Amino acid sequence: MDRAQLADFLHTRREALQPEDVGLPRGPRRRTRGLRREEAAVLCGMSTDYYARLEQRRGPQPSEPMLAAIARGLRLSLDERDHLFRLAGHNTPSRALRADHVSPGMLRILDRLADTPAQVITALGETLLQTRLSVALIGDETRFTGQARSFVHRWFTDPAARLAYHVDDHSGLSRRFVADLRAVHSRLGGDARAGALVEGLLAESPEFRRLWQAHEIGVRCGEVKRIVHPELGLLELQCQVLYDADQAQSLLVYTATPGSESHEKLQLLPVVGDRPPGV
Repeated sequence: MDRAQLADFLHTRREALQPEDVGLPRGPRRRTRGLRREEAAVLCGMSTDYYARLEQRRGPQPSEPMLAAIARGLRLSLDERDHLFRLAGHNTPSRALRADHVSPGMLRILDRLADTPAQVITALGETLLQTRLSVALIGDETRFTGQARSFVHRWFTDPAARLAYHVDDHSGLSRRFVADLRAVHSRLGGDARAGALVEGLLAESPEFRRLWQAHEIGVRCGEVKRIVHPELGLLELQCQVLYDADQAQSLLVYTATPGSESHEKLQLLPVVGDRPPGV
């Protein structure tokens, strides 16, 4: 671990970020160049004292999960993330499909969607980040571990995963999820995680096994997603998708037609709060 270089790198990356880059107000009396240490600490999910000690060359060696959180909080590029890991005395993470690192550009977009349900997912359907209104709409999808991180896995193995979607759409969604997973599996060839996900679902879900054997590709279910909320009822939403090809990730943004009943219900999401698990 190179404490001096790590401290300098964190300091320069923090100063390079402006409040507007991360969705924070600048305020009339700000004199700090870039972000304050306490602001960077919040973005990285750690105490101000811990972050400050790293910049002061006296902190402990950060763990790999902590470094990943710092890379995300400071909006580092993949090259900058790898440099951070090396300075901290760790091997650099794989750049394969796992790709838990969200690109700075995607983060900047997500920061500006605080009043909109939106989430970043991987090619295997793993939610990496959600806005607060996304959690209010469909629940916290970042809390899962193992293969359950994939929404496709949960869809076919956990009945609670389907509660947020209109029952009449379940069949079509099942076909689409399988078709999309087959396309990803084919594109990535021998990727171990994609293969393990498919093998696990083939063993656990007769429905998945039947649909997988059908070899469908490019299944579409229409432009409207019907979300069933426990307090607000049915919402008919459009789901816009922004792809980051380099990261194998997508940004999903849920919107409703202005003036519609669903649009009015979206405005109530901040009031009803986070959707509880399994509801």
